[in-house]
Amino acid sequence: MNQVEILRFALRGLLANKMRSALTTLGILIGVAAVIMLVAVGEGASRSIAGNIQRLGANTLTISPSFSGGPGGGMRGPVAVDAGPRTQARQLSLADAKALTDRTLAPSVKSVSPVVNAASSTAAYGPASHEIAQFVGTYPSYFEAMNKPVAKGTYFFNDDVLAARKVVVLGKTVVEQLFGTVDPIGKQVSVSGVPFTVVGVLKEAGSAGMQDADDVAIAPLPAVQQSLSGFGQLNSIVVQATGAETTTTAQAEVTAVLNQRHGITDDNPDYRILNQATLQETISAATGTFTVLLGAVAAISLLVGGIGITNIMLVTVTERTREIGIRKAIGAPRSAILGQFLMEATLLSLVGGLSGVLVAFLGTRFSVAGIEPVLVPSSVALALGVSVGIGLFFGSYPANRAAKLRPIQALRHE
Repeated sequence: MNQVEILRFALRGLLANKMRSALTTLGILIGVAAVIMLVAVGEGASRSIAGNIQRLGANTLTISPSFSGGPGGGMRGPVAVDAGPRTQARQLSLADAKALTDRTLAPSVKSVSPVVNAASSTAAYGPASHEIAQFVGTYPSYFEAMNKPVAKGTYFFNDDVLAARKVVVLGKTVVEQLFGTVDPIGKQVSVSGVPFTVVGVLKEAGSAGMQDADDVAIAPLPAVQQSLSGFGQLNSIVVQATGAETTTTAQAEVTAVLNQRHGITDDNPDYRILNQATLQETISAATGTFTVLLGAVAAISLLVGGIGITNIMLVTVTERTREIGIRKAIGAPRSAILGQFLMEATLLSLVGGLSGVLVAFLGTRFSVAGIEPVLVPSSVALALGVSVGIGLFFGSYPANRAAKLRPIQALRHE
């Protein structure tokens, strides 16, 4: 008996019990679809988080003040952990930012952007008003360091900073709230009673978690200090490394400069440094583990589907015992009986697997809990391969049982 005849007998056996075959296939379908979909959701979540971090700048360091903690702290990973109260803690200042631009002390630093945040900044244009979530005073280098390109108009320049001009670049949310469909370029908005001229609109960034990244306004640092925040401490300093590969080196250089300026001789700094590159690597590793766990949980349903194949094939062998006896009595070899039942089990798992791939492909067209699933080709190949392997593995016992039946015993079976 050749392979074509074995396939024909297997198909005839499956079609003889369409409902049973369909239910068995459904178990494999659910398992395969679950594996592919959950891996796709995990991959989508990973890319979403990586995209949010990338929007903040992949090769940037964000320095912020820190004045609390306990003994034994210091630099741990991407963040300088608080380590105890300091009696001589110093605020971050413009002098600190200027020191970090010294190419001799920090050759891996490309740009330095001091930052102040004006609290409770309400902007108004005509009858419309809007409370801006984040009003930033900084230098032009901030736009590149924080990956904030301008979609319309332009950003401000160093001349604007030196002259303390009251110009501002607005995020998309602020523009929509104040101007609607009106072109904002060249218009004047009142921010807490201070007039600022709009020179640019930022490219849409989207939401970063619960925060709207487009609800922002960016103006020259001296203009914000004169009008809104005062000439006190800096809220942060954004440092851009010369490249992603030099970010860690830049962090070490920044640490050395600030420790020297702030008189820090132990592992208890009065500032913390957030390294975006290290943060992205840590989160990517965590989400990768999360994706694997999701896939492993979904794989349990594939195992259940395999057990279902075993049960169904055992029932099929029992029902067709007399048929097996007749075929063996007229000369059918053991390999033909074994091959037929293995073929039936494999076809069930293959059809279920292909159907599961189709369902998963359609499922990835829709967002899940706000996450856009990303189909991973390797998960499709793995899930389909495992489903076929399950058919062979779980179908081998019933197939062997059928092939080992003695003709006389099979013919006597009622």
